[in-house]
Amino acid sequence: MNEPTTLYIIRHGKTMFNTIGRTQGWSDTPLTREGEKTILYLGLGLREIDFKEAYSSDSGRAMQTARIILQEHQNGANIPYNTDSRIREWCFGSLDGGYDGELWGVVPRILAYKNYEDMMTNSISYKELADAIITADTANWAEPYDKIRDRVWSGFKDIAYHREKHGGGNVMIVSHGLTISFLMSLIDNRLPMQIALENGSVTKLIYENGKFTIDTVNDTHYIDKGNAIFSTT
Repeated sequence: MNEPTTLYIIRHGKTMFNTIGRTQGWSDTPLTREGEKTILYLGLGLREIDFKEAYSSDSGRAMQTARIILQEHQNGANIPYNTDSRIREWCFGSLDGGYDGELWGVVPRILAYKNYEDMMTNSISYKELADAIITADTANWAEPYDKIRDRVWSGFKDIAYHREKHGGGNVMIVSHGLTISFLMSLIDNRLPMQIALENGSVTKLIYENGKFTIDTVNDTHYIDKGNAIFSTT
């Protein structure tokens, strides 16, 4: 009999761009020392979870996060690990790498809102966000909504289906804030946009017979647990 298939989806550790407030989609910077320390704690907090497989996006910050977690895991050397480009962050085109204020300054104006707070109060959709980013992108690199939806959904669902087909169990996945939030909206479209997931937070999904169920969102207790372990060693 199969075990339940559970995805532990982790937002990567805090990076240089996260720290100085720059937009980080397909652009990439490494984890800061603070970011590395937080992920080390996370790895200690997760070290006894029986992961059958591990995945990350192919972005450097996600791969760095996955490696740190696996290094701290009691069986990390034996957990199969692969990257998947489909679970990357959204691409922000010419806004990638710019300060957050540029992205969140122009997008509300395109959507006819006064500012970011006004836009979020009115609960815009992810499609509206994607369309606005395309309008703002002067390089024509940003992805259309349908392409983002198809790659993100197929990426996570294929990982879950593969694990269920091979007996179920726990899967560790390192991805990105907006991508994780977007995935949850595809599972339950009643959820508000949640683009402020904490670095190193865990969002847990259960997958059974082709259907995802959201268990926990933005859970940081594994970091706290690992910090306590680290403090006593």
